[in-house]
Amino acid sequence: MNTVDELQGLSAELATSLRPHALAVDAGEVPEIPALDIIRDIATPPDFRTSDLPKCAQLYTETCLARTAANIELSRGDAGVLNICRAPSLAGLAVDALGSAEQQEAFYRVLADERPWTFFGMTEPSVGSDATAMQTRLDKDFRLHGGKRYVANAERGGIGVVFARTGPTPLSIRAVIVRNPSPGYSGRALTMFGLRGAALGEMTFDGIEIPRTCLLGAHLPASRRGLWGAARTFNIMRLQIGAQALGVALAIADYVHQLRPQWKPLMATRLEAARELLLDCAHDVDNNPDDRRAPSIGKLHATHLAVETARWAEAALTPGGLLEHPLLEKWCRDVHAFEFMDGTSNIQRLTIGTGHDDN
Repeated sequence: MNTVDELQGLSAELATSLRPHALAVDAGEVPEIPALDIIRDIATPPDFRTSDLPKCAQLYTETCLARTAANIELSRGDAGVLNICRAPSLAGLAVDALGSAEQQEAFYRVLADERPWTFFGMTEPSVGSDATAMQTRLDKDFRLHGGKRYVANAERGGIGVVFARTGPTPLSIRAVIVRNPSPGYSGRALTMFGLRGAALGEMTFDGIEIPRTCLLGAHLPASRRGLWGAARTFNIMRLQIGAQALGVALAIADYVHQLRPQWKPLMATRLEAARELLLDCAHDVDNNPDDRRAPSIGKLHATHLAVETARWAEAALTPGGLLEHPLLEKWCRDVHAFEFMDGTSNIQRLTIGTGHDDN
């Protein structure tokens, strides 16, 4: 057995501890779950982990393939519960790509000592996925002005990465590390139809003072200080989002099979084929981290199939059957969230067709 298979097995084992809390998290609770502490450590670079983990866990932060394989199984337990994990997530990937060694040390030390939720501010209310049109700005006095929307942990997050412009051109877009609370920071949770554990919200910045040491990428060439790091982050996260969508779809198929054994064979085959596609795309990202087509192909297919699986499940039950199965009903709501995370399906199609996107 190779280490990716071992990590996949470990993730499947941890997933069994997530599912019992699924409906509580959907109702707004944030329970203490020991398995989430392990998952948090797995998602943290080895130097900043707080517990001993199996050797296979080392691979999670080293390859997109390992991240993708693990997230499929973890989300098969429950993606909503997975999203209350206080992990580095998107912010960690941005710091890994753009941060100096000193900035990485400072960021992960906060995560180790304080155990906060993290946030990643890119999307804005008026410009959507077009990152080059963002209006949030970092002025010459290093004060942050503007706002972001559809950000996980926007209200409850304690530390994260926010992108803002320092001038008029795309090259002027930079990333900064932001702490919450800070004078001038406010966050508000949005009402969510599904995947409520992600706690999507909006944040506003009214002249937040940013220490100069929190400006990421100063040690990098000008062309790689801002959106380049965001693009690499999205390439990994798009497949991770696709993996979570597929994990929920697999959970739906498992549940329906218990109720209607004759309904599973065709859908099971399609879902396993989607798993192979996602893993192939993740392998491509590991070999070419700047190619945006592979993660877009994987996310587009997985999120579409997840929604189709939910509709298939509804057809397999009697009219009103979801009311009798609240966990299945929750999953059928959750799958609709993934399309809108890290680029909508239209953005993915543009990327596949042209080789680039607006992020």
